[in-house]
Amino acid sequence: MASRAATEWRYEKLTWPEINDAVEMGKVCVVPCGAVEQHGPHLPLDVDLMCPNGIAHGAGQAIADKMLVLPIVAYGYTGHVMDFPGTINQHFEHFMHHVLDITRSLAYHGFKKIILLNGHGSNMPNLDLVARRTNLETDAECVLTGWWQLLTVDKQFLPNWRESKFPGGCAHACELETSLYLFLDEDGVRKDLIKNEEISFNREDSPFCWVDLFAQGPGTVVSWTSSYSETGVLGEPELATKEKGQQVY
Repeated sequence: MASRAATEWRYEKLTWPEINDAVEMGKVCVVPCGAVEQHGPHLPLDVDLMCPNGIAHGAGQAIADKMLVLPIVAYGYTGHVMDFPGTINQHFEHFMHHVLDITRSLAYHGFKKIILLNGHGSNMPNLDLVARRTNLETDAECVLTGWWQLLTVDKQFLPNWRESKFPGGCAHACELETSLYLFLDEDGVRKDLIKNEEISFNREDSPFCWVDLFAQGPGTVVSWTSSYSETGVLGEPELATKEKGQQVY
């Protein structure tokens, strides 16, 4: 009888003998990492869960014979967003140790390939260290990517897809995140509350300090979100559509 590991993409749905089978098959483990935090008046707190989870689940269903998707790491480092109600912060050291315990466990059981699929920008420096330590301290190879970074694989996609200005039109609760959320859960978007907001320090047109999801200036300042955005929106969500979200997906 064929092992269910050959067709099951959800890590937690396997039995322990099937985990051994998945290891033998050389399956890649995908660990989605997100956060619970504000995304303006028009998007729910779960944007950074929905986006990486949705993409990971879609990939798992498409190539179930090659990958396993773990349950998402739901809470991330969001200290700078605590000035907006609803945000849940996990201390950066706790967060890193949490994810490192997961990658170490996967490596201990014999998995050799691990992808950290991130959905929250401020998790990136922490997850970078987790990936490095996993590579140095285990026999597994661990790679980190943000789901939005995958859009740069096709060099023609973003220039043809994006309508918002650069830099700043795609940053947070923006054209990109709102479009993908519209595709994944249209009913969850408060469409009547969608409104653009420019990042305050982007308005200064400094050559040193500016921000966008796909690039940033040579100088970086991360402080309380309310110090550069009244609503928590950073970008141009008014340009978002469900169809554009489907193209991203």
